[in-house]
Amino acid sequence: MKDPRIQKLAKNLINYSVKLQKGEKVLIENFGLQRELVTALVKEAYEAGGYPFVSLKDHQVDRSLLMGAQEEQFEMIAEFEANVMSKMDAYIGLRSGDNINEHADVPADKMKIHGNTIGKKVHRDIRVPKTKWVVLRYPNSAMAQLAKMSTEAFEDFYFDVCNLDYGKMDKAMDSLADIMNRTDKVRITGPGTDLTFSIKDIPAVKCAGELNIPDGEVYTAPVRDSVNGVITYNTPSPYQGFTFENVKLTFKDGKIVEASANDSERINKIFDTDEGARFIGEFAIGVNPYILHPMQDILFDEKIDGSFHFTPGQCYDDAFNGNHSNIHWDMVNIQRPEYGGGEIYFDDVLIRKDGRFVIAELEGLNPENLK
Repeated sequence: MKDPRIQKLAKNLINYSVKLQKGEKVLIENFGLQRELVTALVKEAYEAGGYPFVSLKDHQVDRSLLMGAQEEQFEMIAEFEANVMSKMDAYIGLRSGDNINEHADVPADKMKIHGNTIGKKVHRDIRVPKTKWVVLRYPNSAMAQLAKMSTEAFEDFYFDVCNLDYGKMDKAMDSLADIMNRTDKVRITGPGTDLTFSIKDIPAVKCAGELNIPDGEVYTAPVRDSVNGVITYNTPSPYQGFTFENVKLTFKDGKIVEASANDSERINKIFDTDEGARFIGEFAIGVNPYILHPMQDILFDEKIDGSFHFTPGQCYDDAFNGNHSNIHWDMVNIQRPEYGGGEIYFDDVLIRKDGRFVIAELEGLNPENLK
């Protein structure tokens, strides 16, 4: 018997997230062969009058390609994939896999080749600015393990998170976006963190089910050279096949001048990828009421209720601060009391304390009002 929650998710992705219209083309790209959801997406695309295209990929095969990657070879792959992407109106990226560390032993120079070719020429140059896109994970036993849950319990959690009323969330985000658009100075405090920066004149963007599933964040970016102070991230942060912990960054005039972690040499190599890797491209506040604890999957972790993320690397075009990089690394800090608490101030006014919004205009974003 088919799980009706899968068909509901597919319907939401096609009709709400990418809003596929009659005659539009959608590329459904799946890492991990999740046939049920891919098949459901194809069906919903046809019902919407669209034309579905499917690309099936595998993380182990991807690793084998990366291990021997050559610049010329990946330029050709990027040219091929860019040609396909440029013909699409919409993109749905379905990610799943049994091992989040599949790329852990891929050399950094090979990952850089991927970032400079497929990452840039297919995704950053075409998919992100020129298509209606959404990216999501699909539940499996590996994700359940990371979440420290049984497989069945994790599936229930997953569909609660992914099928919640994102339209309601979108309306509740209006007040936060409005306040952020009026704000100049931001200060964030907490254990190991005292950070100041400006977001003046950089747009705030609501994320309520149209780009990521699960979703639940409002993002902007700091003025590039305005960041000063120290931040200590309190959640594990997988990146390029390695899970970083106890990450501490020190900023001076926007730039990361000191970085330490459980592998400080490795993290500094990432920040030396290019000049923009040591500057921040995104600041976002997470509000998803069902996501409470990190599970080493950034699509979930960056939406955690009571969290924020502060992202070294590439900024988004719709919250542009001028920073360019081949990396975009969403690292998360949770400010609820069980994670040490913390405060966020906008222009010296406390707007969130210990993960809860404390001014009347924003109370609609507290978890009991979003479920």
